[in-house]
Amino acid sequence: MVEDFEVTMERREGYRFEVDLGVRGTPSLVMDEPPPLGDGDGPNAARLLAAAVGNCLSSSALFCLGKARIDVLGMRTTVRTTLGRNETGRVRIRKIDVGLHPEVAPEDSDRIGRCLDLFEDFCMVTESVRGGIPIDVTVDPTTPAERQASPA
Repeated sequence: MVEDFEVTMERREGYRFEVDLGVRGTPSLVMDEPPPLGDGDGPNAARLLAAAVGNCLSSSALFCLGKARIDVLGMRTTVRTTLGRNETGRVRIRKIDVGLHPEVAPEDSDRIGRCLDLFEDFCMVTESVRGGIPIDVTVDPTTPAERQASPA
């Protein structure tokens, strides 16, 4: 089932935000920028994007292998994110390298080829990032008095 979702964030102090992922029973997450900007008290957005790409690819591979009736005994994923500056000097994510390491029985190792050809296309996050996601931004400033008067 495809459904839209909403994530909300509330600034606590400095660059530290408490993030409500909107998933019932899931505790909030603290995000923070690394020093010198923040205190590094949580992951920053780049780390969460890397984790999202790695998790989506891992899940897609597991799903495909399961459909092929290949028992995955374990899975380890590494995500290496390379940062660099663009032509105007702004830091950007330049590259994300993902290594998937599924552990399968020796007799199944020759049967995973079809999944390796298919699974990336089913990863919503990776394919969205690769294609470029349109992002619309609105800014609606409020005053402290307006914030106190509005219902949460």
